[in-house]
Amino acid sequence: MTSLAYQKALDYIYSFVDFERNHRMQFGYDLRRVYELLSLLVDPHLKAHTVHIAGSKGKGSTAATVASILIAAGYKTGLYTSPHLIDFRERIQINGSPITEEEFGNLVQEIRPVVEGVNKQATYGRLTTFEVTTSLAFLYFARKDVDFQVIEVGLGGRLDATNVVRPEVSIITNISLEHTDVLGYTLPEIAREKAGIIKAGVPVVSAPQRPEVEAVLEESASKVGAELIEIGRDVSYEVLSHSLDWQTILVKGMVDDYELDFPLGGIWQAENVACAIAAAEILKKKGFSISRDSILSGASNTNWPGRFQIINRRPLVIVDGAHSPYSAHLLRLSLESYFPRKGKAFLVIGCSSDKDIGGIARELGPYFDYVLVTRSRHPRAMPEDLIAREFPTAVVEKMPAVADALGRSLLLAQEDGIICVTGSLYVVGEALEATKTIGRSQTG
Repeated sequence: MTSLAYQKALDYIYSFVDFERNHRMQFGYDLRRVYELLSLLVDPHLKAHTVHIAGSKGKGSTAATVASILIAAGYKTGLYTSPHLIDFRERIQINGSPITEEEFGNLVQEIRPVVEGVNKQATYGRLTTFEVTTSLAFLYFARKDVDFQVIEVGLGGRLDATNVVRPEVSIITNISLEHTDVLGYTLPEIAREKAGIIKAGVPVVSAPQRPEVEAVLEESASKVGAELIEIGRDVSYEVLSHSLDWQTILVKGMVDDYELDFPLGGIWQAENVACAIAAAEILKKKGFSISRDSILSGASNTNWPGRFQIINRRPLVIVDGAHSPYSAHLLRLSLESYFPRKGKAFLVIGCSSDKDIGGIARELGPYFDYVLVTRSRHPRAMPEDLIAREFPTAVVEKMPAVADALGRSLLLAQEDGIICVTGSLYVVGEALEATKTIGRSQTG
């Protein structure tokens, strides 16, 4: 049961402008206020070695894989990601364990007067929820004396609150159209925002990209003298086989070759594994003690729920946080590749109000026989009617709660049926919460 002190601390964190819940830009992004807060906290973001990860698809999985490799290599490793599935504390972890409620509450109480001092002066505007949370994560990692911190960008890169670090290596996963109201309406515009994490002299690993994105990243790296390692050119990968429980992936790195059974499903994960291994090899070249065995062991033991995760076998129930047309496209291809159709297919879908539901529906609609439209408890959830109208040729049923929609699909599906819950990590989190199977019988 959540403690009262923890809930009060969480309420305080959510009391600021929260761009996760409301993407309006009238307050703007300004890293100067983040630097101001961190300076008053004695620069905790500079205490640990850092791996910094941006991208549109796969950055969380890549971050989790990098962290798992570093832990296997014997390094005390912090992991900062967003959003969370069920519990806010999932965002701030050390060696796979989330910050405790007591630690979270104590740190919030400690930084509260500092935050309020910055906001009272508001020289560069008022701090946001994500900026305060990011600073709290840095402080927690510093207090716990972690060796490494693996930091996932929240939104974009250039002006993201995490872009205050001095990384040992940066990673940019696949870039696609997302958050166009904030980042830009074309791939090159979005790529320029993501490329904002590239630092002078810091190696950067890039997943395979569209030509127009690749050109932006190459130009950005060249300008600051950062070595650009490209997956597909400098490091290659191949999926050798897959099952319900893992996929066997061969990565040919810059230093060695690695064949491993990776526990996360989805055809997109192979490039994420390749990015993580390339980053680990760069760290090894820089003198960190990372063996081939630790790379294999760490990657093979990656735990990252909610991404192409199987939570039931008969009928087959898969949850995946796909929230863009591109990620929905990859989800459909993975479903077609992994699960030849036998019975009927049921889609349980809800998404946030800023998502391209038309594009998502065009990708997923043809695969499914029945669509159950729902919404998460998140305040930015899209109304069911707006989602339902994007599936004009499907049998559609509207359910006000994720648990109800999942329960209804389980009643309708036969043992050979397929149920996929997707559209938002918040929807996936509520599905996992409803079934109480997080971490069990999973491929992702």
